[in-house]
Amino acid sequence: MWYRLFKHVLLGPLLRLLGRPKVEGLHHVPPDGPVIIAANHLAVIDSLYLALILPRRVTFLAKQEYFTGTGLKGLFQRWFYTVAGQVPVDRTGGTAAADALAAATGILEAGGIWAIHPEGTRSPDGRIYRGRTGALRVAMATGAPVIPVVLSGTDRMNPRGSRLLRPTKIRISIGAPRYYFAAGPQTTPRAATDELMRELAARAGRPYVDRYAATFAPR
Repeated sequence: MWYRLFKHVLLGPLLRLLGRPKVEGLHHVPPDGPVIIAANHLAVIDSLYLALILPRRVTFLAKQEYFTGTGLKGLFQRWFYTVAGQVPVDRTGGTAAADALAAATGILEAGGIWAIHPEGTRSPDGRIYRGRTGALRVAMATGAPVIPVVLSGTDRMNPRGSRLLRPTKIRISIGAPRYYFAAGPQTTPRAATDELMRELAARAGRPYVDRYAATFAPR
């Protein structure tokens, strides 16, 4: 209930007003069944716009810290992420990666949509950076299709260091599903991820950087 309320009443109308999102390729998202949404990452609000424009419920893996905070802020974060159906993941322990992949697999096995930003962090300059292999590992293990999505304009609406949203035009381009199968000598998770990130770069019309974005200091 709360997910739909935020999307259609409390938050969605404001995002539509500020961003006037133009969406291309929405027909590529199947009406049911497991799906992995792999999107570039420019701003904190990227996930909000993905949830807004996709007709089906979307689940992200959220940092466990969002569910364990204290005080009024911690209470609100815990409530918001819980009612939004987000899944907490501990990213600090030695088994963090395995736990995250297991949580994502559970979402897909239930027939849901799991959305992820393979870059792992926001791009410091708008270019597309090297992706982490988790999404493709899960795709190969489950057979779920991977749908590439490119957002643009969210970094202008929600610049780094700013808590205010600035009106601008948001564009979201959705590509056709890609299917991956068990890794073999010709298709490893690393090679498939590199190919996916280069496709995102081409779709975005931005350069691809074969380094992790986390190695660059934010501007």
